[in-house]
Amino acid sequence: MSLIKFNIQNRFFPWTSERLNNFLNVDFFFKSDLLEEDSLMPAMNVKEHKKDFEIEFAAPGFLKKDFEVTINDNTLTVSADKKHKEEEVEEDYTRKEFSYNSFKRSFTLPKTVNKKEDVKATYKNGILKLNIHKIEQEEEQPKKIIEVV
Repeated sequence: MSLIKFNIQNRFFPWTSERLNNFLNVDFFFKSDLLEEDSLMPAMNVKEHKKDFEIEFAAPGFLKKDFEVTINDNTLTVSADKKHKEEEVEEDYTRKEFSYNSFKRSFTLPKTVNKKEDVKATYKNGILKLNIHKIEQEEEQPKKIIEVV
């Protein structure tokens, strides 16, 4: 079984680009896990069972409605967007706060995935869990030698 992560350039934080860091020679300054592209992605586990694949994403702070899980051809895409906006208007002042958090991960699924069955997705205690069913594979037949007469 193999899931292959797509290598998408980070469009939101271009200053973390490897090419920019090499050009400016500022690796010593920007060498922080916070600025690494993968640090913005949720941690994940992939488990292969006899009948399915179980994929878990550590994504605390989101709501169920924030997630979008799609399968297109052989590509599984999991994304989430969370927007928070708060405004307090008083006589003397106005206080505005906002936050935005998102991620998107895409994987190439193995050929053993059963695309006809629904993917089960649950979100509980900050963990998004996906169960993707596998196709029952026929046992490989032993090589048959035919005698020529």
